[in-house]
Amino acid sequence: MTNLDKSYDFLIVGSGFAGAVCARELAEQGNKKVLLLEKRSHIGGNSYDALNDAGILIHMYGPHIFHTNDERVYKYLSRFTNWRKYMHEVVGNVHGKLLPIPFNLNSLYMVYDNEKAMRLESKLVRAYGMDKKVTILELRKNTDQELAELAEYVYQNVFLYYTQKQWGTSPDDIDPNVTARVPVYISRDNRYFQDKFQGIPEDGYTPLFEKMLSHQNIDLSLSTDVKDLLSFSEVGLLLQGKPFKGAVIYTGAVDELFQCKFGRLPYRTLDFEFETYDTNWYQDYGTVNYTVDQLFTRITEFKHLSGQNIENKTTIMKEYSKAYTNALKEIPYYAINNFDNNSLYEKYHELTLKYPDFYLLGRLAEYKYYNMDAIVSRALELSDLLIKNGGV
Repeated sequence: MTNLDKSYDFLIVGSGFAGAVCARELAEQGNKKVLLLEKRSHIGGNSYDALNDAGILIHMYGPHIFHTNDERVYKYLSRFTNWRKYMHEVVGNVHGKLLPIPFNLNSLYMVYDNEKAMRLESKLVRAYGMDKKVTILELRKNTDQELAELAEYVYQNVFLYYTQKQWGTSPDDIDPNVTARVPVYISRDNRYFQDKFQGIPEDGYTPLFEKMLSHQNIDLSLSTDVKDLLSFSEVGLLLQGKPFKGAVIYTGAVDELFQCKFGRLPYRTLDFEFETYDTNWYQDYGTVNYTVDQLFTRITEFKHLSGQNIENKTTIMKEYSKAYTNALKEIPYYAINNFDNNSLYEKYHELTLKYPDFYLLGRLAEYKYYNMDAIVSRALELSDLLIKNGGV
């Protein structure tokens, strides 16, 4: 445990991308003394990876594929890692047939005969344009009978059951911004992402974080729960019962910081089932989604991501989604955004507004979905602002 009698300019809670980027920027560019608290026994948040007993680099909290069009974010992270070029392709197992996901023009020709597929392609391009992404819910509203039929096929075979497994509810009850992440792509590009910069850290995510947090102005305390140290009072923030004159950047679940006094914010959590096989490969793609059967949502095979040349061994991960209950070892992964939940979040957000040097940052703290590059960008922007304003 770090000596908390030492004076710090910033207390940062959480060592994922949000917290780690802020810690490095404030320490390096702002010359601030930073104390970084991490509840888990390792750095890197949900991006943490490690070698398993078979020597395979596995992502412990689900597959993380970096992609961005933000050149600043790419250049920033490139300070701490070289990149393995990797273009992620996902297929959906639809009754044994592997269709490219998002459903695209190649998928179209795998489902329909050539004549009908050509006709549907022409209608899609005419209605929406080439290389455009159309949400399935939007496509279902099209008045053309054949496009409506296509939309229904995709809805039933690619979207519906997978979404019910992932979110535990009907697609109609989910924020459209969430469902928009499962589009129909009017293209022959089978890549899951089309961003300019894509890849996997060459040595893994954990070494990236180790380099990022290696700075003389950063003190790191693992296995430390901020709720045991930080409290809110009428006179300001208290650290171990003493006034804290610095600023706090908090990246954890905001409801739990306030003992869920208004009720628990709903999240989805994930169970991961790792299996290692004595074979070179288990599947032909990094990720296979199971959209019409199985209780798990997808299978990821990690050697596709890492590029490791390990013979006769491979590790896969099956992913199960369920409601978060705060049970032991459960981790909140995805906010369930709808009007009621967002209103509940605002109650917690308002509690923090009384403390001008308290900042919420990240998926859990802001109760919204962020890709990795988006949260790195947000962390850089917040750090820029704090450094510009002189910090604390």
